[in-house]
Amino acid sequence: MTGGDQTRVVVVMVPFVAHGHLNQLLHLSGFISTYDIPVHFVSTAAHLRQARARHHSFSDSNRINFHAFATPPFTTPPPNSSIPFPSHLQSSFDSTLHLRRPVADLIISLSQTATRVAVIHDSLMSYVVQDVKSIPNAETYNFRPLSAFYTFWDFWEKAGRPFPVDRNLLNRLPSQSETATPEFKKFTKLQQAHMNLAVGELFDSSRAIEGEFIEYLEREEISGKKKKIWAIGPVNPVQIPYDVTPSETRHRCLQWLDNQPVNSVIYVSFGTTTTFSDDQIRELAIGLERSEHRFIWVVRAADMADVGNSSGGDTMVRLPDGFEERINGRGLIERRWAPQLEILGHFATGGFMSHCGWNSSMESISMGVPMATWPMHSDQPRNAFLITDVLGIGVVVKDWEQRKELVTAVAVEEAVKRLMGSEEGEEMRRRATRLGDDVKRSVTEGGVRRLEMDSFISHITRHMQT
Repeated sequence: MTGGDQTRVVVVMVPFVAHGHLNQLLHLSGFISTYDIPVHFVSTAAHLRQARARHHSFSDSNRINFHAFATPPFTTPPPNSSIPFPSHLQSSFDSTLHLRRPVADLIISLSQTATRVAVIHDSLMSYVVQDVKSIPNAETYNFRPLSAFYTFWDFWEKAGRPFPVDRNLLNRLPSQSETATPEFKKFTKLQQAHMNLAVGELFDSSRAIEGEFIEYLEREEISGKKKKIWAIGPVNPVQIPYDVTPSETRHRCLQWLDNQPVNSVIYVSFGTTTTFSDDQIRELAIGLERSEHRFIWVVRAADMADVGNSSGGDTMVRLPDGFEERINGRGLIERRWAPQLEILGHFATGGFMSHCGWNSSMESISMGVPMATWPMHSDQPRNAFLITDVLGIGVVVKDWEQRKELVTAVAVEEAVKRLMGSEEGEEMRRRATRLGDDVKRSVTEGGVRRLEMDSFISHITRHMQT
């Protein structure tokens, strides 16, 4: 305290409403609160309820102040399996624009009793925080929720390719065509006009994983002269304590894993935003069955835009007749929410078939689990390329260049067998384990993530030491 009721610094978190984005800043809020800094987390009431219900480790919630704001009603179309991008969520994305005034009012109020207000916002919420520039003792930090690999190539292209790069890597990089809808591109363009207001950039990335590309992002040709970059990832926990709760309260997926051999199970989950066609569900089911390997498959429909008033992921997805009976004992079907981080951290989990969203990718890397890549949209094709071709810890299930084609049961079966039952897969597992160990060391005293986080905290509390 500096005297009276004045607080030295407070942090305001402004996350984007997609679940993965909310989850990242909820984790980061917990980390920052351990530095004895008050954190205020803002979102819509419905998305706050959902995030808190799903969050992996909510022990820090008593140190976080939550602010739930209302947004006007909007229409909610059902998910469309013919469009990989979650266009059904666009109305929810657009509704966040209405948060501009209440968020500004909150920051103004906090600025009356704080020496400084540090506003950390998702890059897709830049429009909402644009008024911070008029508050003398407030400043914004742009949180980049995507990989440094993806972000670098995006920035490098937009900057006119200002310096040479690995030509072989560039020539093999997946294209960005058809990764988003025109409506979402319009939404992101609205954000871009306000991104330069930030005084610094935070990445959910680690120098232990993407050091080369973080260094590229730090170059003046990309970031400019004044903007500071901190690689404070992974924001997800990297140590999962073994759950000692009674078995009847332990999640059924974890109970099932307890009885499987080490590294014998492939976890299959495609995030919260995508719905497969019936034909694709059938091919995936047949491929998993024919692989003869153990698996957990999270089979749930995509989240709906109106998370407060719809069943969303509880919608029943039909599996082939007799499938669940045939795989009983070797496979487990989970139709509701699954504790992904705990599943990936379990000794029995030896692989992860994923859409390669950056949240899921970072969790898998942190837990030392190799991946079978099946990108859908947005940054996912380039994340998948990072996993398979740069880090060497994954096999391809769906090649982005064949994105409009059905992934056959044969392709699924072959990918599972390569990852889970071959020497090639074992080498990927060893490589992933080493990378996971590097990540775990990075968060300890003197580790690169700890140093980056300490540096950021020192920056936002500068000239305030008592």
